[in-house]
Amino acid sequence: MYQFDKFDRRLLGEQIEDELLNFIRKEQLEVGQKIPNEFELAEKFGVGRSTIREAVKGLVTKGILEVKRGSGTYIAATRTLEDDPLRLSKLQDKYKLALELFDVRLMLEPEIASLAAEYATQEELEQLEKLCDETEQMYLEGKNHIPKDIEFHTCIARCSKNRVVETLIPVINTAVMTFANLTHRTLMQETIETHRAVVNAILDHDPVGARCAMVMHLTYNRQALIKKEKEHKRTQMKNKSKNKSDHE
Repeated sequence: MYQFDKFDRRLLGEQIEDELLNFIRKEQLEVGQKIPNEFELAEKFGVGRSTIREAVKGLVTKGILEVKRGSGTYIAATRTLEDDPLRLSKLQDKYKLALELFDVRLMLEPEIASLAAEYATQEELEQLEKLCDETEQMYLEGKNHIPKDIEFHTCIARCSKNRVVETLIPVINTAVMTFANLTHRTLMQETIETHRAVVNAILDHDPVGARCAMVMHLTYNRQALIKKEKEHKRTQMKNKSKNKSDHE
């Protein structure tokens, strides 16, 4: 049973809002999925239905939830404005979004890696290698490696020593998260190998090698995404045909 401070109703609503968001993320609910009804949520969190409604209203305001009259409450996004400052998660076609993000990443990240190979300090190089090791280990152990993967790419961006690049980190983070959510670990070995190639080039202070390694990393990922999108479209077509025949 969840324990909350019930002396302040406003504070309790905020606590439940946070816990509800944590629940959505922990259960890895996806955009478009329906969440439990307010009776179930009230029982789960040990609070009244009015507090649940207050928490849901707060997440609706933040763009996380969407209430459909007569149907229920659904996931509209899985990240808050702080996590997704560009509000890209609200775009419906995730495959199209992911491919457009790859276009941007291919414009930016190879050059960012090249700059990192030139300007990274010894301390940053050690941190980058450590993040590469940790991401690989989590991947191999079947754990959620995505936050560490994002940290890895963020570290490369900061190693570039370009202050404008640092402002673009949320774009890169959103791209990594979107890709990972769509492909579900289908490129484990390729990711491990190309991450290592990028790191080795940066450690060697090899700008050309870092640029090429990053292009290779992004190209593998992009090809996997295109394959996944085709499979998704085929599944949609089959489902549409089946639904049509069921209604005839």
